[in-house]
Amino acid sequence: MDLGLKGLKVVLTGGSRGTGRATLELFAREGADVGFFSRNQAQIDDAVASMARHGGKVAGVAGDLADLESYPALLARIADQLGGCDIFIPSASASGSKLAADWEACFRMDVLGTVKGCEAMLPYLEKSSHASIIILGSTAATETFFVPQAFNAMKATLMTYSKQLGQAWGPKGIRVNVVSPGPVWFEGGNWDDVKRDMPDFYAATEAQMVLGRFGLCEDVARTIVFMASPAASWTTGTNVIVDGGYTKRVQF
Repeated sequence: MDLGLKGLKVVLTGGSRGTGRATLELFAREGADVGFFSRNQAQIDDAVASMARHGGKVAGVAGDLADLESYPALLARIADQLGGCDIFIPSASASGSKLAADWEACFRMDVLGTVKGCEAMLPYLEKSSHASIIILGSTAATETFFVPQAFNAMKATLMTYSKQLGQAWGPKGIRVNVVSPGPVWFEGGNWDDVKRDMPDFYAATEAQMVLGRFGLCEDVARTIVFMASPAASWTTGTNVIVDGGYTKRVQF
């Protein structure tokens, strides 16, 4: 299937590792131009070199979502380097910085980072004929999970925001959807820490996966790319669970 991504401009927050990196790699392979930021220059250089192999534009810049005052200008700089923005994916999260229990960090990075990012990209998205926003949720927001913590609650907040944003910006031709991963393992990620430090809990969680394994970054990336693409042009305001059967609720 041709997803219709060739030549489209993708701006993703984060992107030098984990699911963000896997998502951008797939967009680049599909012919899209991609842009992202990271705090780690070595990871930026490695990611840019890898994605550039596919022949499209790649804009990787140094930046930090913690500086919310300069964050909109950072995103605009990336979009300007690409020549616009058709697809915006605010994926950077306090959880990626091991701050899932920090209420202020999760509110600033996950909630305000998403809201300010969408507002900053609106002038670019309004000019696109394939405008799409994918907000990263989590199954931790759809069921009780582990312990009460900020990350779970802030992701639930984003689900409501995304639905309302989709209703408000739909008349502008901008689709807004959520992709909510279940437990995903990658080297250096949160579940890699759990596997090392709490092997019994890791094994018990894996045993609840009806497909028999933890998710990989590529599993989530493929769903993000499809939902963002013109191939999903009549889908907006929905939350797609990608969890290997981990959650048990019936989704109406």
